Amino acid sequence: MTEPELSVPVVQLMKGAVYRDSHDKAWQQLLQLKPQIRDYVEVLGLQVVIDEAEGYAYLRQRPVDEDDNSQVPRLVPRRSLSFHVSLLLALLRKKLAEFDAQGGDTRLMLTRAQIAEMLRVFVPATSNETRLLDQIDAHINKVVDLGFLRATKSAEPVYEVRRILKAFVDGQWLADFDAKLAGYAATLTGEAISSGDDE
Repeated sequence: MTEPELSVPVVQLMKGAVYRDSHDKAWQQLLQLKPQIRDYVEVLGLQVVIDEAEGYAYLRQRPVDEDDNSQVPRLVPRRSLSFHVSLLLALLRKKLAEFDAQGGDTRLMLTRAQIAEMLRVFVPATSNETRLLDQIDAHINKVVDLGFLRATKSAEPVYEVRRILKAFVDGQWLADFDAKLAGYAATLTGEAISSGDDE
């Protein structure tokens, strides 16, 4: 049996999240070399987060200590997300919570049509259906790029909601976003009523 190599899991982590179901070799070596990997990435100002139950691991920036003058420059960039991408993440996270509450299968699969339907409620009504679907596809593709959805190889576009989403969208984030969402939905409803009054 070959000895595990530190470079395999570390390089995979530097490229993005490591998943048990799609990075078998890196995942096994990651579990075998946890202490060495933690020490290695610590030098770079990073922490490795491993969720063995859900089957994923990723790197995050070490929390900033205001009193420490020897701060390592930020390696993991902060990303600002558009409203609709944030909305889609929140909707997917809620769907994942509902799915987990039902028990059964561990993989939440959604079709493009199901995701579009979730988003459609929060998108202003338009007569240009093609343009609307193009916008929804752009939001879905961004979430795929972020690693929270994975496209499967099937005739109709089907996406797996990656469980790592739970680590980034927690209960507090959802509660804050729900409050903003209620205001946004009220604004949209108001716009729809006023446009109906104009006719």
